[in-house]
Order: sequence, then structure tokens, then C-alpha cells
Amino acid sequence: MINLSEEEELVLWQTYKNEKTPQPKREEIREKLILKYAPLVKYVAGKVAIGMPKKIEFDDLVGYGIFGLLDAIDKYKLDRNTKFKTYAITRIRGSIFDELRSIDWVPRTIRQKTKQLEKTIYDLEEKFDRTPTDEEIAQAMEITTKELEKLYLNASYTVVTSVNDSLFSEEQDDEKNSVVNVVEAPNSYNPDTISERLEIRNMIAGIIDELAEKEKQVLILYYYEDLTLKEIGSVLEVTESRVSQLHTKAILRLKSKLKKLEKKLRKITQ
Repeated sequence: MINLSEEEELVLWQTYKNEKTPQPKREEIREKLILKYAPLVKYVAGKVAIGMPKKIEFDDLVGYGIFGLLDAIDKYKLDRNTKFKTYAITRIRGSIFDELRSIDWVPRTIRQKTKQLEKTIYDLEEKFDRTPTDEEIAQAMEITTKELEKLYLNASYTVVTSVNDSLFSEEQDDEKNSVVNVVEAPNSYNPDTISERLEIRNMIAGIIDELAEKEKQVLILYYYEDLTLKEIGSVLEVTESRVSQLHTKAILRLKSKLKKLEKKLRKITQ
């Protein structure tokens, strides 16, 4: 990894993005940027790998992520008001999930049941205007709560991909609408929209606060403290599979509520 001061890195970016810079010099700078941010690829791949089936190799995830880093370097704009690290992580994550989707590694039956589960949670959320209980979800799906717990476990491999789409939009037209970009880039919109943007942040905090305590803890420990599922299990004194279930439940509930945020984002960016 190359260590650069903020000033040195800014000069590199300005030189790299300057169309008058000779191509050999641009390629030299590009290599430096790749080396500096290569550890990000392993970091993101490591997060994605947690909870994945053993047939998904870590090295393959790194390979998929490299394409995202290269894409990020080429498309990053200095006037984004977003740090490159934030932008690159989004691109790397998107590149990995794009490839996972293309190889269609999740059995079709699990994918179909997960979609049914997602729809049920969303429909009940709309009906009750609150987070539905497991008992209500199971009743609506005409299954037992024990079968629902098993479904949560089986669905764990697919929900990460789907929530990635909700949180980190990768399509060029949707980039400005991603929840993460709104939170991470506070200066990228007209000042008149600050109140709406703060409302979105409050909504996100409210969504997380509505989760059950252990579900909330799992998200905090996994996404903010960077603990593995096994480490989280030790903290919460539950099995790793139970942590996986809690994570899936939390993500599915979040995804349902994030649909409401999408409407707010469209309003802000219109």
C-alpha cells in the first residue's frame, strides 16, 4: 500500500484527470492509485464472503472486486463532494454482486421463497404501518414459525445482494439516488433540500431503532464494528447460524422500509 498525504493524493488525482497529461504519465499515476486502494478490494471481499457458502472462493470475490476498483478510478470525479474511498467501496461491492448475480449461484427455489418472504413483509408493513412479527409473517405465508426460521437461514445468501441494490445503487442513472450517497455527500444537493436530507437521515435512524434489540446489535457489530458472524455470536452468546438468521431478518425488514425512502430520494433529486 502506498502512503500519500491528502495534498499529494489530490495532486495525483488532478494530474490524472487532466486531459492534457501525457498518457504514459496518466498510466503511471493510475498504477499508483490502484496500489494505494487495492486493500479496499480485500476489505470489501472479506465483508461479502462472511456467511457465503464455501463454494464461493474469497480469491474469486477479490478478482470480481478489482474490476470495480478500476471502474471507480476511471469514473471518479473530483467535484463529487464524496471521498474516493466511499465511492470506490460502492463500486467494488457492486462489481462483486454483479458477478455473483451473473453466475446465478443461489438455487432457484430459495430465490423464489426469498422473494415471497420479502413481498409478505412489505405487504404486512403497509397493512399494519409497523414491523410485522414473525407470527404474522408465518401466518400470512401459511407456514409455521419454525419453518420461517429455516427460511431466514436459507435466505441469508440472497438478501445481501438485494439490500446492496437498495443501499448502493450502481446504475449510472441511479447513483445520486442511493441512500448511502445521500448520507455520505451532504454538500451535493441544493441547500434548499437540507431539511429533506436531514429527514432522510432521521428516517434511517428511526428504521434501525424499530428493529428488535438483537437484530439492531447484529447490524451495528457487523457493519460498524466489522465483527464476523462468529465473533458476533460470541458477543451475543448465540450460535453463528442464529446470528445469520438475525442478520437476514434485520435486512429484510430494512429493505421493506427502504422502499419508502426511495420515494423521498426521488423527490429530493428531481
